Amino acid sequence: MRKILLALLAGGMIGALIANTGAQAKLPPAPPKSEAQKKAEADKAAAGKAKEAADLSKAQDRAVANYKKNHAAMGKK
Repeated sequence: MRKILLALLAGGMIGALIANTGAQAKLPPAPPKSEAQKKAEADKAAAGKAKEAADLSKAQDRAVANYKKNHAAMGKK
């Protein structure tokens, strides 16, 4: 039991040393984006926002139609 605890403690200390010394691999920096890539990303983001706005508008229209239909069914104006 004592040997197991010592082994676990030693492993933990070795792991802590490795983590503190920066012996971990680092990713290289991403290459800079060209103007065409930046424009494509901006166009894609704009298209996504336009689609979200259209979906929101449709949902709001459905909610208004449902509200009006239910109020008419209850006899309210």
